[in-house]
Amino acid sequence: MKKIKILTIILLIILITMVAFWGIYTQVQNRMENQVKDYSYAMDLAGSRVVRLIVSDESETTVKDSEGNVVEDSENLTDDEIAENGYTKEETPYNSDEVKTVDNYKKSKEIIEKRFNELGISNYITKLDEETGDIIVEITENENTDSIVSDLETTGKFEIVDSQTQEVLMDNSDIKLANVMYGADSSSATSSGTMVYLNIEFTKEGKSKLEEISTNYTETTESDDTNTTEDTNTTSEDANTADENATTDETTTSDETSSEDSSSDNTTEKTITMKIDGEEIMTTSFDEPIRTGRLQLSIGYSTTDTDTLNGYINQASNMAVVLDTGNMPVRYEVDTNEFIESDITQNELQIASYVMLGIVGLALIVLIIRYKLLGLLGAFSYVGLMSILLLVIRYANVVLSMEGIFGIAIVLILNYIFVNKFLNKLKDNRKDLSKEEVIKANKETYKEFFVRIIPVIIMVIAFSFVQWTPISSFGMVMIWGIALIAAYNVIFTNNLLKLKAKKD
Repeated sequence: MKKIKILTIILLIILITMVAFWGIYTQVQNRMENQVKDYSYAMDLAGSRVVRLIVSDESETTVKDSEGNVVEDSENLTDDEIAENGYTKEETPYNSDEVKTVDNYKKSKEIIEKRFNELGISNYITKLDEETGDIIVEITENENTDSIVSDLETTGKFEIVDSQTQEVLMDNSDIKLANVMYGADSSSATSSGTMVYLNIEFTKEGKSKLEEISTNYTETTESDDTNTTEDTNTTSEDANTADENATTDETTTSDETSSEDSSSDNTTEKTITMKIDGEEIMTTSFDEPIRTGRLQLSIGYSTTDTDTLNGYINQASNMAVVLDTGNMPVRYEVDTNEFIESDITQNELQIASYVMLGIVGLALIVLIIRYKLLGLLGAFSYVGLMSILLLVIRYANVVLSMEGIFGIAIVLILNYIFVNKFLNKLKDNRKDLSKEEVIKANKETYKEFFVRIIPVIIMVIAFSFVQWTPISSFGMVMIWGIALIAAYNVIFTNNLLKLKAKKD
């Protein structure tokens, strides 16, 4: 029975190792795809996208009538049509001379950095040319890079305006926070999909404004009732009475003009338009006053498809971050957008991985030679921890830099020291080993090992909170690695050796 349990644990470790190093492949359409999540690499390994943002010199074109009012839907008007209607065209630069200041350049750079931080992007570099206002942004190249770059030109100017008069009713100053919410679609009894919402929460003053707007901008109905008119004319002619037996001729003419009840409902609707950077997001009215101070806008439609859902979440997240971080005082446009390859090629990275695995293999052979069967069980357990560590790094979204890879090497060294200490305490009793001796050796090893690395634990916890990716990558790898050494060895290594021991 013990042999079966030992064999089961070893087969489980082999399975985990195969998943970590080779993956799980399934057929998708006409190709095989690995379903195991890939590593997230930092700029020094994955390459980077370098974007230069320059201060925009574009102007906003507005068409006004003779009274100075803005003409709506004037985009399709030709110059001749503008002249015929007595309209005038005005060009207003997005960035006036008053806007182009060093303080505004710095504030714009800070807002870009805040957006990156809220999106969870820690691996970036921003540089500002205070003389020209140009901002250089360098971020890691991945599947989200294009979406991130496209949002760099968004200033984040938020407005709720009257759809008819274009009067600004609310702006950025009224926003307290914006975030993403999602949950089951409750609008349909048969729907089981998930809806994504952009949630905008307003300040105390904004809450009052929203309540007033939602009260005034509602669908209203006016009814004009026309009552039934009935005219009845009765005329009596030639009413002569001769005697009691005389015949009375009476002619009665009755004209009745009747009109059916009719009511005409004149429905008028006042609407508001929500805009970001002048682009319409939605136009709507309200069914009832909103007193919560929150607006929840649905993004897309209810869906059960994971890829579609993630797309909606990313779209809503980008909008939420833009609104939550405020309005950039300077309007920028992308001047250059280039991919810079890493100095470390994939071939060099593979060679380094093979060298590391070769060293691990030699170290495990030494373990087996020194401790025989106990060493073999310890080696299997060691490989299992290494495999789980590689999987945890991927699914914990740890960004791997060269420093992070160095952290993996240190974790493997620490685990080797732990296993060697554990086995060394059992060396003299390997032929006649009891479970009590394994438990005692395990406790002593844990105590000695973790007491000595307390300064290391404190250091890597501090490193994990550093915003510089090389340091945080090292810190996060080390934290996960040390946690795995503590949990994994008590579950796998300890149990393997207890199964090898003789019964009490």
